[in-house]
Amino acid sequence: MELKNKIVWITGASSGIGEGLAHALAAQGAILILSARSEHKLQQLKQKLPNSEQHSVVVLDLAQPDHIANIVSETLSKLKRIDILINNAGLSHRSRASETLLDVHRQVMEVNYFGTIAITQAVLPSMLTAKQGMIVTIASVAGKVGGKGMSGYSGSKHAVIGYMDCLRAEESTQGIKVLTVCPGFVQTNISINSLIENGQTLGKMSNAIRTGISVPECATKIITAIKNEKEEVVIGKGISYWAPTIKRFFPSLLRKLVAKNNYRD
Repeated sequence: MELKNKIVWITGASSGIGEGLAHALAAQGAILILSARSEHKLQQLKQKLPNSEQHSVVVLDLAQPDHIANIVSETLSKLKRIDILINNAGLSHRSRASETLLDVHRQVMEVNYFGTIAITQAVLPSMLTAKQGMIVTIASVAGKVGGKGMSGYSGSKHAVIGYMDCLRAEESTQGIKVLTVCPGFVQTNISINSLIENGQTLGKMSNAIRTGISVPECATKIITAIKNEKEEVVIGKGISYWAPTIKRFFPSLLRKLVAKNNYRD
């Protein structure tokens, strides 16, 4: 897939993987719609991108999915089409399942699952009419392999991977490509912003994240997967890369490993 002049909508574009993708895609000539909750951060990002005048900023809060359809409709009325939707925005969680309030699980699921589905289903009809388009979802290795301290996050990512698997099966004959990306540990602020058992934020970076792959490396691998029209990719190094493979071929071994160790510390 050629990315030049493709209209690409990135959620969660103001930081982390989303910001990295914005820089990399703009460098390849893509026309970007940048979304997140902070208009100030998005405007700052836009001004740093090549051909900044051709990119758009759309403030979007996936925790309020009821507003998403109208926002998508307004955006399509201006730009006429979306070639690629990158569902990157997300919220993490770190605490024991037995100690985590139900409201925290709901908050994580609202953003990671319902918010992602809301924007996907709002964009999808225009892609089906055009008989082309790609839905890219930044899920997680945690959506393939559960472990300690991330039941809410892992559960939401398992759910969104299942949804995207179904969407791919349903629409692959209609010209729609569905790519699910499962990053392992990437050097972002995801652990700092993670919710803990009472809904407060963790406020510190885990060692696993600190020693993970860089954002530019992750973004480069995602763009390669988009160009090659892959259906699913795992990105990372060490246990965060190999865990899905170990689970597939040696499930009992993996269960023992994750019960013994907290790899996300």
